[in-house]
Amino acid sequence: MGVSMEIKGTVFNIQPFSIYDGPGIRTTVFLKGCNLRCVWCHNPESYLPGRQLQIHPEKCIGCGNCFNMCPQQAHYITEQGEHKIHRDKCTACGICADNCYSDALAMTGRMESARAVFETILRDKPYFDNSGGGVTFSGGECLVQPIFLMELLRLCHEEGIHTAVDTAGNVPFSVIEPMLPYIDLFLYDVKAADPQVHKALTGVTNEQIISNLRRLSELGKEIIVRIPYVPGANDKEIEGIAELLSGLKLRDVEVLPYHKLGEGKRTALDMEMQKFTVPSNADLEEACGILRSKGVAAHFSVIK
Repeated sequence: MGVSMEIKGTVFNIQPFSIYDGPGIRTTVFLKGCNLRCVWCHNPESYLPGRQLQIHPEKCIGCGNCFNMCPQQAHYITEQGEHKIHRDKCTACGICADNCYSDALAMTGRMESARAVFETILRDKPYFDNSGGGVTFSGGECLVQPIFLMELLRLCHEEGIHTAVDTAGNVPFSVIEPMLPYIDLFLYDVKAADPQVHKALTGVTNEQIISNLRRLSELGKEIIVRIPYVPGANDKEIEGIAELLSGLKLRDVEVLPYHKLGEGKRTALDMEMQKFTVPSNADLEEACGILRSKGVAAHFSVIK
C-alpha cells in the first residue's frame, strides 16, 4: 500500500471575519507568490514564494542580539545609524526574528499543510452559515500554487463551505479549469485595458487575463470584477476597462480605492516604492459613472 503525500503550500496570513472579500463573513487565506509586480501593490510581502525577513527599525532597541545570532552576518548599521539587512546574504532562516526582544524583526510566510489550513477555516463555519459567507483564497496570486489551492478548494467544497478565489487571472486557462467545480465565486482583478499600459503597471500584458475573464463569463461562472483605482497610474484606463467589460455576464463590478498600507511593508522589506495619491469619493464616483455610461453597473467600495 502506497503512502499518500501530504499537500503543503506557503501561506502568509489567514484573516478571519473579513467582510471585503466576497459576500457575508469570510475567512481570507493569503497564499504567497505572485506573477505580477503591480507598482501600487498593498501586499508586496506576497511577491516571492518563500519566507522573507521584515525589519521595523522604529522598534529596534539596539541590543545587538541579531548581529550575534545571524549565521550569515546579514545585519549591518549604515553610516546614518540605520539598522539594515544584506538581502543577498539573508537566507530567511528566522533565527534573528525568533530572538528579537522588541519584535523589530519578523518573518513573513510559513509552510502549511492543506489539512491544517482547512481545519483553521472550518472553525469559522458557523459564521459562514449564519451570514452567507465562506472562504476566500487570495494572495499574492493564489493560482500560482495550483496543487495546494486545489486541495483546499476540494476540502472546503466537501464541507459545504462557499469558496471564492481572488485572482488577476494571469495563468493558462488549463490551470483554472480543473478547479471550476470547486469555485463558487471569482473576485477578478482588472487593472488596465491597454496591454502596454498593463505591462508598465504590472510587468505583464493582459491578453491572457482578458481571455480567461471572457471564457469564465461564457461559462456562466459567478464573477465580481474588482478594479483598483490608482490616481497617476491607471485612472486613465477606466473608459477602456468599461469597453472590455461591456457585454460580459458579471455579478458585480467594484472600484477599489488605492490605499497606502503597502508602503510600510515595502520599507520593511527594503523594496523600491512608488507613491500614489489616495483617491477622493468624487474620483471614485466619476470612475463609476464612466463604467455605467458603457452599460457596466458599478459601485465603489473599500479594500482590505
